[in-house]
Amino acid sequence: MVIKEGILKVIGGEHVAALATVQEGKPAVRFLAIVGMDDLTLIGATMKSSRKVAQIKKNPAVALSIWSGKNYSDPFVVIQGEASVHDDLETKKKFWDKKLEPYFQKPENPEYVVLKFVPKRIEYYHDMNMEVWEE
Repeated sequence: MVIKEGILKVIGGEHVAALATVQEGKPAVRFLAIVGMDDLTLIGATMKSSRKVAQIKKNPAVALSIWSGKNYSDPFVVIQGEASVHDDLETKKKFWDKKLEPYFQKPENPEYVVLKFVPKRIEYYHDMNMEVWEE
């Protein structure tokens, strides 16, 4: 299997990822619902006033980890990349999903922002092996 295909099996579609940002020189980790796209970018939504947004604006270097299964041996990825915050209405509407309504009600909500994660390096763990994809 080509490495990108294996990575997409882990990140494609909706997932919960562990997202690490930098806060005062130290890692800060939290879970975030994300959607993996075919080009390996990841999209998430959050509150504009959240700590993660302030951290990303200060330092866009992030890491994410996504696990694909229930068993400890199931494939997972560790991603190093850059994040960006998007609060323009066009992007917010493009990535709007009904599942966001309980949090933001509508895409025009000024607190709703889109986070875009562009991978620079992905470690893909599967079948007791690790493969590396790099930009």
